[in-house]
Amino acid sequence: MTQSITASRPIRIAGAGHVLLAVTYSGLGVFGLIKGDFPPVWDSVPANVPARLALVYLCAVLSLASGVGLLVPRAAALAARVLFACLLLWMLLFRLPQVILSPTFGVFWPAFVTAAVLAGAWTLYIHLADDWDRLRLGFLTGDKGLRIARAVYALALFFFGAAHFIDPHDTLTLEPAWLPWHVFWAYFFGCTFIAAGLAVLTNLFARVAAALTTLQLALFTCLVWVPMIAAGSKDAFVWSETILSAALTANAWVVADSYRALPWLAFPKRK
Repeated sequence: MTQSITASRPIRIAGAGHVLLAVTYSGLGVFGLIKGDFPPVWDSVPANVPARLALVYLCAVLSLASGVGLLVPRAAALAARVLFACLLLWMLLFRLPQVILSPTFGVFWPAFVTAAVLAGAWTLYIHLADDWDRLRLGFLTGDKGLRIARAVYALALFFFGAAHFIDPHDTLTLEPAWLPWHVFWAYFFGCTFIAAGLAVLTNLFARVAAALTTLQLALFTCLVWVPMIAAGSKDAFVWSETILSAALTANAWVVADSYRALPWLAFPKRK
């Protein structure tokens, strides 16, 4: 008999990615409250949305409360549940309609960013789910839910990789000046994102792929955005992208943590 994914997972401690995710969502909330605009992850909402300003502060407070709640043992399951539910609702109400009505690269980007953070929040929710969640929402918190969350994450990785080929200019302009072979690295990391998405989707070397993707995102955050902040940049865009990049890294780490029960070079099992 094979061991189920959920049976071997830790119930309360989801790893370092859990802590990083909590810290980054707290940062998202603080950033949104200070800026008075949608924090990263929640941005790109149409200007004609009713009560838009109220929604701005709701997202900021939600992010801050979720981030703090994830660090409190008794509140962690509830915080993860609310965060996952809100991101899923955000995807259904704002991202998917925009993709359907205006399927352009500029619309796809925030949609797949939301998909990546939704997958991370879903994975963390599965780790932290309590008896109430498993009894009433077993289809979301069980093995099938984790497989779907990983598939959503894989689709986001496919898009991130394709973006390096569709619009390489943005990647090239962000690469550090001291780094040689800018064009090579832009396309190389596009390929690694696509390969990682394929690995996660097929469960072939998925643990290695998820770990390397986390490292790749962490390096991008540390080599591109952190130096700009360290240089004293007060550009809201730079701060926003730094926090967003940290959030993507944290979500990737959470997904990578979900493979801890599997061997590093695991092959998908034949049925």
